[in-house]
Amino acid sequence: MHIHVLGICGTFMASIARLAKQLGHEVTGSDSGVYPPMSNQLEDIGIELIDGYHPKQLESSPDLVIVGNALSRGNPCIEHMLDNQMPFSSGPQWLGDNVLFDRHVFAIAGTHGKTTTSAMLTYILHSAGLRPGYLIGGVPMASASSSDLGDSEFFVVEADEYDSAFFDKRSKFLHYHSKTLVINNIEFDHADIFDNLESIKTQFHHLIRTLPQSGTVIFPKDDKVIESVLELGCWSKQCCFGHFAQEWQFQMDERNTQFEIVRNTPDGPQLGKVDWFLSGRHNVHNGVAAVMAAYQAGVPIEQSCEILSRFPGVKRRMETLYSKDGFVLYDDFAHHPTAIETTLIGLRKRVGNERIVAVIEPRSASMRLGVHNDRLGVSVASSDYVLWYGDNIDGQGIHRAMDSSGVSYELIDQIESLLQRCLDLAKPDTHMVIMSNGAFQGLQETLVECLKN
Repeated sequence: MHIHVLGICGTFMASIARLAKQLGHEVTGSDSGVYPPMSNQLEDIGIELIDGYHPKQLESSPDLVIVGNALSRGNPCIEHMLDNQMPFSSGPQWLGDNVLFDRHVFAIAGTHGKTTTSAMLTYILHSAGLRPGYLIGGVPMASASSSDLGDSEFFVVEADEYDSAFFDKRSKFLHYHSKTLVINNIEFDHADIFDNLESIKTQFHHLIRTLPQSGTVIFPKDDKVIESVLELGCWSKQCCFGHFAQEWQFQMDERNTQFEIVRNTPDGPQLGKVDWFLSGRHNVHNGVAAVMAAYQAGVPIEQSCEILSRFPGVKRRMETLYSKDGFVLYDDFAHHPTAIETTLIGLRKRVGNERIVAVIEPRSASMRLGVHNDRLGVSVASSDYVLWYGDNIDGQGIHRAMDSSGVSYELIDQIESLLQRCLDLAKPDTHMVIMSNGAFQGLQETLVECLKN
C-alpha cells in the first residue's frame, strides 16, 4: 500500500510514517519546511519527502492519505484530496486501526509529563526484555527514534489530548484502544482547541469510558480534577499513588533525586529504590507512574526501580547542552506555567544558591493569548532572572505578572538581542534553562556555538 503523509515533519506524524514503513508500506510525505534533522531521519529509512503542498504530489493516487492535525481546509493538497474523493485518515485513527488494535496499550496521558513517563516506561520494559513498541512525543536518549513497532504484545503510546484532524475534533487518545492508562495530571491548556477545563475533562471522561473492565487507571492521589473525572464513571481498576495512599506509596529525599516505592500487599510490602540524576517532584511522580505501569506487564517493582536508576533521560527535558567553568546550559520543553514551575523548583533543589536564569518563549496558544498570565510570576519564582521572548505575545500581561513577582526580568522581541543577553548572563555558577515547545529560531544551537568559540 502507498501511504502519503501530509504534515510529515512533526514528531507525531514522522513517528506514524516510520511505523507505516516498518509495516512494509510504501511511504511518502510532505510538509511546509522540510529540513534536517527530521528530513534526514525520514530519508534514511527510505521515505521520500516533498517540500510544500502542491497538489501534484497526489497525482500518483496513493492508496491512503494520512492528514496531520496542523492542516486545514484551504490547503491545496486537502482540497485536491477531497475533490478527488481520495481515501484519507487522521494519524491517530490510522495508528489505532493498524498498530494498536490487538496490543496491550499503555496510554500515558495528562497535561504534563507524558513524554518523560512514556520514555521511562519504554526503557523499563525494553530493559526487562519485553521488547515493547512505542510512540513517544520526543526522542529518548536511549533510542535513535521516537517510534518503533516492537516485538511483543506491549505498546507504549504518548496519549495526547489534542484534536486528531480538521475533520475529527476528538482527542487523539480516543483512538488508541488503551488497556493501562496513566493520567499524570489534568490542567487547562490548548486554548486554541478547548474553551475551558471542563471541555478537557470531558475528553478524559470519554477516554476512561473506552477502557475495558480488565484495564487499569493509574493516577496520583488527591488530584481533585482527576478524581472528578473518575467520578463521572470508571469501569476499570483504579490504582492511585501518593505518600499516604493505601496500596502504592512513595517517599522522596529532600533534593528529589532519590525515592522509594512501596506496594502494600496482604503478603507484605514490595519495594524498590530509585537513585538517579533527574530532579524535581514532577519527575518522581513520572517515575512512580512508570513503575506502576510496568508492574501491569509483570515487571517486579525492585527490577523496575533498578532499571529506572539508569534512565538516561529524554532530549529537550532538562537536557544539558553545554557545561564549562561552572556555567551549565539546559534545553527544556516546558511551556505551561506548571511545567515551568516544577522544572525550576527541581533545579533549585539540585543547585542550591547558584544563579538560575530562565529563558522562556511563550509559544503555545494558551500562553500567547495570556490565559496563564496570572500564574507567570509564581512559575518563575525559583529563578533569579528571566528573559521572556516573543513578538506576538501579551507583553502587558507579562509585565503585570512579573512586576508583582519580585523576580528580575526582561521582555525581548528580537532573537539577536536575546542571544546577546544570554551570552552576557553566561557566567560561572550560573544555570541557564531555555524553555520552549518549539525550535526557538535555533537559539539553543546558536548559543552553544557561540559559547564554544
